[in-house]
Amino acid sequence: MPLFDVGQVVAALHEARDEWRDSQQRSREPGSREFPSREALAGVVESLKGVLFPMRLGPPELRHDSEDFYVGYTLDAALQSLLTQARLELRYMARHQPRPPEEIDTQAAEAVQSFAAALPGIRRLLDGDVLAAFQGDPAARSVDEVLLCYPGILAMIHHRLAHQLYGLGLPLLARITAELAHGQTGIDIHPGAKIDAGFFIDHGTGVVIGETAVIGKRVRIYQAVTLGAKRFPTDAEGNLQKGLPRHPVVEDDVVIYAGATILGRVTLGRGAVIGGNVWITDDVPAGASVSQASVQNAPPRHRA
Repeated sequence: MPLFDVGQVVAALHEARDEWRDSQQRSREPGSREFPSREALAGVVESLKGVLFPMRLGPPELRHDSEDFYVGYTLDAALQSLLTQARLELRYMARHQPRPPEEIDTQAAEAVQSFAAALPGIRRLLDGDVLAAFQGDPAARSVDEVLLCYPGILAMIHHRLAHQLYGLGLPLLARITAELAHGQTGIDIHPGAKIDAGFFIDHGTGVVIGETAVIGKRVRIYQAVTLGAKRFPTDAEGNLQKGLPRHPVVEDDVVIYAGATILGRVTLGRGAVIGGNVWITDDVPAGASVSQASVQNAPPRHRA
């Protein structure tokens, strides 16, 4: 007598899948995969890390004299795989409003071409992030250590790639790319967040940056910082209104210390310093310093 009734479980799982697909108006037509693969995209991102930083994040046997060959070969394969995933996402997005396959294929190709053209700029932005981390952390002994070891840099590599995908109309691929880093680092950056040059996340665990956050140049934040939403507006039927600006704007040269929570569409002015474990829901003027003591002593209507 078999130990497990596998057939019964398979049949029950089949029934559960059909119930879900019917509730979501999904097709039961036999055919190829319906939406992108997390595993395939993880492979693309790993390849792109090597393309961006071949001698440090590429294969261990790579030599300088074969660097361009490796980058070309790896980039071509990664872009071909990304194109496949882009087509799947665009077809998935068009499932309720069908579009000609040729139109979807053209859009996917144009998006991946634009993504490829953006990679040199992404590399330069990441160089600035690495340098900001090296200059901002007295424990960092070299820029190579920063790139190889710092979780904040890993998160930013993923974010710079994800943000580009997000802007090219591939939000699901962007979100998967971001969540791969979130799972590895504990740093949660929505791909829609706009982050300028020279950004440094020190330590990093527990950092949350929301979709509509805007971060200026040379900003430094520490672990467990939240740039989140204060409230979630709903429409007349009670459904969440998506895409509205609801996260903070952080201007150039701001420092936010560990555990600070900044909520809503507030502005932290240029050069402001936000102390650890404060709760802020109002604008902070340029150059201001906010600590727990200053928040506790503020008049009630100005308290964060």
